[in-house]
Amino acid sequence: MEKRKLEKLGIETSLLGFGCMRFPQTADGKINEPETEKMLDRAIGAGVNYIDTAYPYHGGQSEVVVGKVLKKYDRSSFYLATKLPVWMVNSREDADRLFQEQLTRLQTDYIDFYLLHALGKSRFEDMVRLGVVERLEELKKQGKIKYLGFSFHDSYEVFEQILNYREWDFCQIQLNYMDAEEQAGLRGYKLAEQKGVPIVVMEPVKGGSLAAFAGDIASRFHSLDPEASVASFALRWVGSLPNVKVVLSGMSTMEQVEDNLKTFCSFRPLSEKESREISDIVALIRSRVQNGCTGCRYCMPCPAGVDIPGNFRVWNTYHMYQNYNVVRWNWEHELGESKQAKCCVKCGKCETACPQKLSIRKDLEKVQADLDKKEFIVE
Repeated sequence: MEKRKLEKLGIETSLLGFGCMRFPQTADGKINEPETEKMLDRAIGAGVNYIDTAYPYHGGQSEVVVGKVLKKYDRSSFYLATKLPVWMVNSREDADRLFQEQLTRLQTDYIDFYLLHALGKSRFEDMVRLGVVERLEELKKQGKIKYLGFSFHDSYEVFEQILNYREWDFCQIQLNYMDAEEQAGLRGYKLAEQKGVPIVVMEPVKGGSLAAFAGDIASRFHSLDPEASVASFALRWVGSLPNVKVVLSGMSTMEQVEDNLKTFCSFRPLSEKESREISDIVALIRSRVQNGCTGCRYCMPCPAGVDIPGNFRVWNTYHMYQNYNVVRWNWEHELGESKQAKCCVKCGKCETACPQKLSIRKDLEKVQADLDKKEFIVE
């Protein structure tokens, strides 16, 4: 198993971290505990020593199951990461109560890596104003938290503000070859590297989007290495960055565990040839965008209830990845019947407000036609 030294902390972690938000489930939606235990045991047995969960994962059951499984292991043999649900915190007392609940769920006396979960500008300002950051620093001095950090979802400018607020032990950002310029992105990675703050990466495979492509792109990856999975290239792209100390993968099947172990037990940074090919593939994927909607929402609200930017986001993503499964949830559930393009009454109000001067009504017709066809289904 590839290991990375966190010089600032004086420890060494497995480059592959087990993300515990996508455990296998039973027919009634509960965690399949026997299969989950087998998967964790297999990963730990192969050298994975970083286990990442959070208060809300699996409706609060992820921490409970993780606590049960890890109880049989020597507590010093692994690093346990979990997160404070900052959206539930309105006082220092709330933070204390939630932290104690997490210790109970996880059956442990301390947390190795404790994160302020999903920080953005307003949430971070709330945590500072309420004295929660100070309270977590106190818990760290007491030894109940070993390393204090945050996970992040906002703009680079906000990331810079938060990273410079205090001397963080680590931080967790979303990063993959398609999102290199989104949120903190590579600029945020480089800033953390300059400051000596270790990086934990989430969404390296972009929620599975970078694991299954239509035949033309899949064949390009297979031509680089016919024995490697498409997902492995996304993991290696992130892992090739030296200040990335942990790459989290939310594994749902034993097959995914085995594939990830294959990648990280004999880890190879990307070659120049592979890096160039991935850059070319990114350019190809982006060229498939159907319209230039920026999500500014000047077109909203729609009198007919259509989520116009949401429809265009799904449409563009569908064509970029040429895989209906990538957008299935967003189209069928997040938008659903009431917000889909078919509800457009062609009043034209949106087009008068659009700064991009998009042909919104015509494009919405195309959205519905394309998504109804479900032409691209890749398993």
